[in-house]
Amino acid sequence: MTRVSICIATLNEEATVEGIVQAVSVHGDEVLVVDGHSSDHTREVAERAGAKVLLDHGLGKGDAIRTAIEAAAGTLLVFFDADGSHNPDDIPRLLAPLKANEADMVLGSRTRGGSDELHGDFAKFARMIGSDIITLAINYRFNVRLSDSQNGLRAMTAACARDLDLSEDITTIEQEMVMKALWRGYRLIEVPTHENRRTHGESRIHLGRVASRYVLSAVRGLLSPGLPSGKEQSQEWGTVEQRD
Repeated sequence: MTRVSICIATLNEEATVEGIVQAVSVHGDEVLVVDGHSSDHTREVAERAGAKVLLDHGLGKGDAIRTAIEAAAGTLLVFFDADGSHNPDDIPRLLAPLKANEADMVLGSRTRGGSDELHGDFAKFARMIGSDIITLAINYRFNVRLSDSQNGLRAMTAACARDLDLSEDITTIEQEMVMKALWRGYRLIEVPTHENRRTHGESRIHLGRVASRYVLSAVRGLLSPGLPSGKEQSQEWGTVEQRD
């Protein structure tokens, strides 16, 4: 039986989390909020809105995603941000290839669907260029044609997510997911999704602080499959299909 868990990482999101939980709940069987030890009322607000709330280990978004993967009850997982930048109406588009057994991971592409957050100032421009460089490297390394390897809006089977043996603690987990899935031969599909301007707060990604971590993570992922002991490397890299 197919069940959908919608996983939301939070940190001081009390202004938006209630609306997000309510909006995504119609698309899943479980809404799982994994909180990074917020100092506001995020957890209480999320619980009142109907979410199951857990605490991560305080290490970052990657830590929250790993906690969600371990705890989720669903056979399909959707990862969704709590800042209002993702569109709940994109969730069915992400889930459709999984439900049809056409993919193991579905990536939302802001390049194809548009973004109100990637442009407007130097910091956003620098983030976009960095994202494009890493995506280009992934494309040439694995002979695929992704347009957006960094978007946090994505869905995958729980079996795929748990097989990836993810280790990144911060937002680098998103590129780690893609590269490990390709190493293991999983089927990836991209669909257009639109990124709205966040409804509250500012991005917590400070490029100067994390740029080196993105580069190191990318180099590790491009050079090594990162398989846990006892697992064999897939003989073929995964495939990527783009879908409207």
